[in-house]
Amino acid sequence: MATGGDPAASFVDTLPKAELHVHLEGTLEPEDMFAFAARNDVDLPWASPDELRAAYSYTGLDRFLELYYRGCTVLRRRADFHELTAAYLRRAAAQGVRRAEMFVSPQSFLDAGVPVADQLGGVLDAIAEARTDTGIDGALLVIAQRHRSEAEALELLEVLAPHRESLLGVGLGGAERGNPPSRFARFFADARRRGYRLTCHAGEEGPPEYVREALDCGVERIDHGYTAAGDPALVARLRDEGVPLTMCPLSNLRLRVTDDLSTYPIAALHDAGVVVTVNSDDPPYFGGYVADNYRALGLPDPTLAALARNGFTASFADDATVAAGRRAVDDHLAACG
Repeated sequence: MATGGDPAASFVDTLPKAELHVHLEGTLEPEDMFAFAARNDVDLPWASPDELRAAYSYTGLDRFLELYYRGCTVLRRRADFHELTAAYLRRAAAQGVRRAEMFVSPQSFLDAGVPVADQLGGVLDAIAEARTDTGIDGALLVIAQRHRSEAEALELLEVLAPHRESLLGVGLGGAERGNPPSRFARFFADARRRGYRLTCHAGEEGPPEYVREALDCGVERIDHGYTAAGDPALVARLRDEGVPLTMCPLSNLRLRVTDDLSTYPIAALHDAGVVVTVNSDDPPYFGGYVADNYRALGLPDPTLAALARNGFTASFADDATVAAGRRAVDDHLAACG
């Protein structure tokens, strides 16, 4: 975490930000995971939070997802989802986040018998409270898991229907390999018909073609998009169509998507005119919240400010909120310049 005596850290911590790619289940700190497990009588395979932290070493996305889904088993009550969301929003606000568009994946919890009203209700209550308590503006997007069938994704939209007005959008997440976005074309079409904003995880472990397929499905934002950087024609399409990428540097590093953040393509994509943003994904699992991801890039302040400005531009907030966020970034850069 940043220290108050470091001027560079101070710039990043107080830089106004929008976070657009964070999974609420993935914000479970080890101590909280153990507390929820004790509350809900769930056995964990680790003896302590420190032992759990020691397991945060991955050979790829599959190994991470094993830990991630095991962590999800401790969330069983409306109060759990409320406390989880409130804790993330407090941490995010402390790191300069003014707008947070968060993911939740109901399907695993529905399998465990947790009603969707309890899941969403706990999250939405925490969002409303945080608006008053800290001023952070939160919104919720629901993820369908791509290792399941499209029929299950379409069924999820039906389950969500009573809560439609409280939800910002829907997306597709989970293990990419063998699960291309084109398999979910009807899901995206139905979600668009219902008025949801659309995102899709693509181009993390999947090829550039998966990003292209997501665009063909009408997705408005690509989550990750790392592999698109190696396809000049796709980069040009992302630029020309103005489709943002919600990139997650520390996640990509820890999951071995990239070997070295000094060559991470976010700056090159920005220079090419793509709207790229910085996000944390699953912060405890990957070693840092959003400000830590900004710092890890090692970029100059004006570039970091441009990326923060992109975060507001790429958000699904109303025009006034976007404009206010962008002005706040510009004011911060001018004040620190």
